Amino acid sequence: MPQPPSPPGQLQRQPADAGQPARLAILGDWTLAHYTALKREVERAAPLDGEQAIDLDGLGELDTAGAGLLVELLGVRRVMQLGSGRLPSERLALLQLVAAALDGPPTPTEPKTSGLADVLADIGRTLVNLWNQQKTLLGFIGLTLQTLFVTLWRPRRWRLTSLVAHIERTGLDAVPIVALLTFLVGAVVAFLGATVLADFGASIYTVNLVAFAFLREFGVLLAAILLAGRTASAFAAQIGAMKANEEIDAIRALGLNPVELLVLPRVLAMLITLPVLTFVGMLCGIVGGLVVCALALDISPAMFFTILQRDISLNHFLVGLGKAPLFAFLIAVIGCLEGFKASGSAQSVGEHTTSSVVQSIFVVILLDAIAALFFMEMGW
Repeated sequence: MPQPPSPPGQLQRQPADAGQPARLAILGDWTLAHYTALKREVERAAPLDGEQAIDLDGLGELDTAGAGLLVELLGVRRVMQLGSGRLPSERLALLQLVAAALDGPPTPTEPKTSGLADVLADIGRTLVNLWNQQKTLLGFIGLTLQTLFVTLWRPRRWRLTSLVAHIERTGLDAVPIVALLTFLVGAVVAFLGATVLADFGASIYTVNLVAFAFLREFGVLLAAILLAGRTASAFAAQIGAMKANEEIDAIRALGLNPVELLVLPRVLAMLITLPVLTFVGMLCGIVGGLVVCALALDISPAMFFTILQRDISLNHFLVGLGKAPLFAFLIAVIGCLEGFKASGSAQSVGEHTTSSVVQSIFVVILLDAIAALFFMEMGW
């Protein structure tokens, strides 16, 4: 026959009798089902006198909720001092385990900080991440140059097929957009220059403005920014997808060098195509200015080219074209590095693809500004 369930837990005070001290009897089931009523009983009974005797003979079922209330009622110290004869071993172990957990140190709370401290901390973390990012980039540049110098003297290890394919993707396919953009920017620069110079009766110097701007700055800068957005993102996405699919691990398992196989063809293709695209951008920008001068300023093409030949020296062209290889190398290296830094998720590939574009454009504009100041101080 199944035994009837024990009554709900309760506290029963027994007054002192015949020289015996007052006792507190703990009766019934101390379980989660009776938690609300037991909580009220404990609140009414607490605090207990430290000398008051406790009778646990009538204790029924016990779980962690009831054990927590008994520890709150009796105190951690008294529960730890209970002998093994007072309760069955499993209930005594449960009571003492709960008492030990409740006697632990309080959970530390995070110190409250002001909004200014949070902003400064965020700025500090950003600067540290930026510094680590630049150190990683310098290390990857060194690794790429080392692999390039090692491979350069071994023609059998040249990846000519991959190189030609990347030249087509990064160079030939980008010619239309570079030509169109630089042509339109050249026309805009000519319009703005003519508008300002007309107030001084010097509209003829629009030719000098357009030629000077595109030969030194706009030709290489616009081509580099376009390739930073178009090609660096493609490099990062391609290598990031390969890493997500564990293809780079397979390349290493085959005994091949991923830098030699994946990075060098892309870097060399950029070193070839960006100077060519820079030259195309210079020509198209000057043609854009020529069209505006011919249509709006009554400057014939013959006069335009005469002024161009007379006033614009060759060093302006060489200064602009000389910056192209440096920009090309950095754009390609940053795109490849961000691809290698991507993890196995699609979100990581997207984040590093975006980061490659932002870093490439930032580095290109920063170096262009530094080069402009340097060449101005040198008088070149």
